[in-house]
Amino acid sequence: MPPSEFSSELCEQSSPELPKGSGIAAAATAVAARLGLPGSAAGRALNGWPGWGRPALLAAGGVVALDGLGHLIQPGAGLVLGLGVLAGGWWLLAPGARPLIRRQPASLKGWIERCEALLVQFNNLEPGAGQAARRAQLAELEHDRRAPELQLALVAVEAPAPDQAELPQQLAAALRVPHPLRLQIGLPLGSRAEGWSWPPGPAAADGLLFRIDPPLRASELRWLEAAPADQPIWLLVRAAAGADAEAIRADLQQQWPAADAERILIWSGAAAELVAAIAPLSQWLSRGGPLLRSRSAKRRLQQLHGQWQAELERLRRREWLQIQQRTQWLVAAGVLVTPLPSLDLLVLAAANGLMLREMARLWDCPWTLDQLRIAASELARAALAQGVVEWSSQALAGAIKLHGATWLVGGALQALSAAYLTRVVGRAMADMLALSAGVSEPDLVRIRQEAPLLVARAAAEEKLDWAAFLGQGRRWIDQQRAPAAG
Repeated sequence: MPPSEFSSELCEQSSPELPKGSGIAAAATAVAARLGLPGSAAGRALNGWPGWGRPALLAAGGVVALDGLGHLIQPGAGLVLGLGVLAGGWWLLAPGARPLIRRQPASLKGWIERCEALLVQFNNLEPGAGQAARRAQLAELEHDRRAPELQLALVAVEAPAPDQAELPQQLAAALRVPHPLRLQIGLPLGSRAEGWSWPPGPAAADGLLFRIDPPLRASELRWLEAAPADQPIWLLVRAAAGADAEAIRADLQQQWPAADAERILIWSGAAAELVAAIAPLSQWLSRGGPLLRSRSAKRRLQQLHGQWQAELERLRRREWLQIQQRTQWLVAAGVLVTPLPSLDLLVLAAANGLMLREMARLWDCPWTLDQLRIAASELARAALAQGVVEWSSQALAGAIKLHGATWLVGGALQALSAAYLTRVVGRAMADMLALSAGVSEPDLVRIRQEAPLLVARAAAEEKLDWAAFLGQGRRWIDQQRAPAAG
């Protein structure tokens, strides 16, 4: 196999102009300032500070957060939490480098390594569970990849008519291929299949020869559209003698736009004409040879990787929910106790920084801390531009009735809005890490383009769980009111 080619290019960062939300509590203004959003007076002032300005502000915020949070949690954990906030805030507020974007090779070896890497991640999340079966799947693909014979599957929705019963034997004799070839004869696919999932045999073949009698039926079209991605499909179309072959091809392409005209084989049904009718298929198989086997192996490895990735994602999301729950109330507590609105983001940023560290570990993300921070900043910009905090503040004001000490009433809405922002950005970051699985470095251009969509989808999903968040918020407020009353 020829060596894989790598290419890399330098991605120049830019800060696109994004509309800023209006009328939010101090947390939104502070978030915009800390992220350096265009038009933020606080951001411009901060950028103009001398080199010691950021560390000084960070130290002050750490002291305030330590003092406030120490009253809400056990005294022994206050120092550790304060130092964590300090370290996380330093990381999130520090200036970032501009990383390279590297295009990953799509070689067969690369997909094998990715599947093996997923096995390690499965073992980290659920030691021993299902590992033997997964390794057997990978070993089976490796065995099939080394098999020398090409595999062609003859498929159809219904069983052949009596006058076509000899078609498999005729095909085997008519195919003129210099390589070992095995012709699979599968059972009829059926016109009412549940899920339209292709059987393992045809799905693993190097090519499909789909037998149809025009016109193309809805069930045949459904099976063609459900075929494995990138699997070569040839159509063996039985037409009356003397029929206009070009008109038949044009009709089929109109009904199934993905059809390749060169892979539509018109056959009158006469055995003597079969060799000439399938000559393009024979030539394709002859030219492909071992390359077809390699492509099929890569396609199957990609499919297996996708299946495992979906299973792994379900396990990750289960653990991520615990991280999200813990972080959102840490953020809310930090925002609630900080006496200066301008320092609210310090706790918010630090806690989210700690969350991103844990998420990177959970998704086995090789990105540097700097790259994670930049990616999260793009998502935060998109969240602010879409008014996530404004919406949550207005919705919370009408949904939760606050009573108690003045400091609690004044800061509770802001704290809960910060918690909700953490939920949305955290979910969007989880989606981004899932989409970027196997990528060694972030594609910042793609992240900027997709950030609004990721945030919008995350916000929509969180709104569906709004009632649960309100219930959690009420319980959290009760917990904060108890120490305040005492």
